[in-house]
Amino acid sequence: MLQNEKKQSFIELGKFLSQFSENDCKKDNNVLSNDLFFDDFIKLIDLSQSHNGWYTPEQVYFSIQSWAQALTEKNINTWLSAYKINIKEPKNIALILAGNIPLVGFHDFLCVLITGHNVLVKTSSNDQHLLPFIAKYLIAINPDFASNITFVDGKLENFDAVIATGSNNTARYFEYYFKDKPSIIRKSRNSVAVLNGKETKEQLIALGEDILRYFGLGCRNVSKLFVPEGYKFDSFFEAIFEYQDIIHYEKYANNYDYNKAVFLMSNFKLLDNGFLTLKEDVSHASPISSVFYEKYDNIEVLKQRLQAENEQIQCIVSNNLIEKSIPFGKTQTPELWDYADNVDTISFLLIT
Repeated sequence: MLQNEKKQSFIELGKFLSQFSENDCKKDNNVLSNDLFFDDFIKLIDLSQSHNGWYTPEQVYFSIQSWAQALTEKNINTWLSAYKINIKEPKNIALILAGNIPLVGFHDFLCVLITGHNVLVKTSSNDQHLLPFIAKYLIAINPDFASNITFVDGKLENFDAVIATGSNNTARYFEYYFKDKPSIIRKSRNSVAVLNGKETKEQLIALGEDILRYFGLGCRNVSKLFVPEGYKFDSFFEAIFEYQDIIHYEKYANNYDYNKAVFLMSNFKLLDNGFLTLKEDVSHASPISSVFYEKYDNIEVLKQRLQAENEQIQCIVSNNLIEKSIPFGKTQTPELWDYADNVDTISFLLIT
């Protein structure tokens, strides 16, 4: 299959995904294979929460729209322009995917296929339906993909390299088990935000999106705030109050009640607005429904610390306080060239 054919297939996939949003799903008769897939995809989205209780229609639609916006001709061309892709002997690349948020493994899936390799996918038990459906759509519009895509239920075999995502504990297992194979092993990471007290209300509202999208389950969710000495959280709580409806979701509410009770029983001091707790803590990884915070008195010292802890951090949000930080509200809409853990997946696949 020619490179342009692969690119065009993913552009068509982007057009297909662009039809689906939480407020309105509009069928476009110009989209390829729509008669076969449009209605079934809506049904799958509606069923997603029965497959994984955290995959509410709102969260699934958000993920789908994020990928629809990424998979445009302009974005794909910009992304791939940095590489010389000329794979003469395709390899079998195994993917071991996480399932914490909808379609979390799609970028790795895309990278393998766009570079001309074959993909062997072992999905998470928490996300076994969305990616296989998308794979079926790709095969329908370009049957050549049928020989490039395999979903594996049991043991992974006959692969040349692996990209595996898991917790810190499973990463140690992956590193041992795949020690003889080229690999990218992703561990647990968290995202942080650095504030200085000059943020606008709009920026703080957007920060609420960074914290609470996907109920805080993603590695790109902000789980830790760095604030200056004397910082008052009144404006922060006022801004994120528009996310208050999240407490009406039972699984989130259960986590809120449980984690708050654990903190209080341990006599920790908390700030609480009824759906989110703030706890002063040096750790980056906070539990669901809670955000840790830490005070700083010297931004330059903080920059040095964040650099030293970069292997624990997925991304940093700020109002240009930190070099290469992400604007508020943008953590869950990464570009195609924003690689997890800052590891260039395409470059890895081109030398594998």
